[in-house]
Amino acid sequence: MKFGRSSTPSNSFQLVVEEKGQFTTVTGLDSLSAVLQVTKHELRELIANSSRERIASPRLLAPVSSETEVWGAGVTYLRSRDARTRESVNPNVYERVYEADRPELFFKSTASRVVGHGQKIGIRFDSISSIPEPEVAIVVNRFREVVGYTICNDVTARSIEGDNPLYLSQAKIYIGSTALGPDITPVWQAPHVSEMGIRAEIVRGGAPVWRAETSLNELHRTFDDLIEYLFRCQTFPHGVILSTGTGIVPPPDVHLQSGDFVRIEVDGIGELVNEVKAIPAETSDLRVGIF
Repeated sequence: MKFGRSSTPSNSFQLVVEEKGQFTTVTGLDSLSAVLQVTKHELRELIANSSRERIASPRLLAPVSSETEVWGAGVTYLRSRDARTRESVNPNVYERVYEADRPELFFKSTASRVVGHGQKIGIRFDSISSIPEPEVAIVVNRFREVVGYTICNDVTARSIEGDNPLYLSQAKIYIGSTALGPDITPVWQAPHVSEMGIRAEIVRGGAPVWRAETSLNELHRTFDDLIEYLFRCQTFPHGVILSTGTGIVPPPDVHLQSGDFVRIEVDGIGELVNEVKAIPAETSDLRVGIF
């Protein structure tokens, strides 16, 4: 079973549940925001006991409601720490945060800037090197409970962040820099964390130019630790999606190019595929995922 988000003929949005290739709506859960405003136990009960209405061939969108924020965690894998240390003119910053009690947490995106499976991700025109960051994202309800998993491509302008860590927001937050999908796997349907292998590749001209893999089991932080810090002095009344960091970083000579495809696969969660497009300086006429 998977949670998804689709558009309706009236251009509103609805929650859909996919089981064995069939899609239904759930009475009492009209949005992904509603999913994140009940406890995990209540959610399971609602899905098990509510009536369903079958729908045919919904147009699935990125699995995040308009009210829910997307956040990210950084330097949560040893390989990420080592890669950031090589790239940065201030390497000690990354070594220190990897060892520190307090994790690196940053705002990543609003729903309006998130693209879904099959849509286009972006690379900045003013970044010499941009890379995908394949990650498992946890879907957290307002009660700080993890209710599901999805895949995140935390696209990063590597050269901009490498110039100065204070440029993190410019390196991380721009049109097409966040992809989520293809849907949300509930925790009670997902494999154990130790069984979630993560594989990624960049395909150019039909052939892979880079491949790598890791496992969520290599995460240096616990979910509880990340959530506890994220909710400090914060409230998320519509829940939050937290991308937990990457253990896969392309080497310095590998960069995204317009026309590339990035494929990320997580065992038991699914596959997220996006084409890459360059973002020009003038973006007033661009629409997320279509530029």
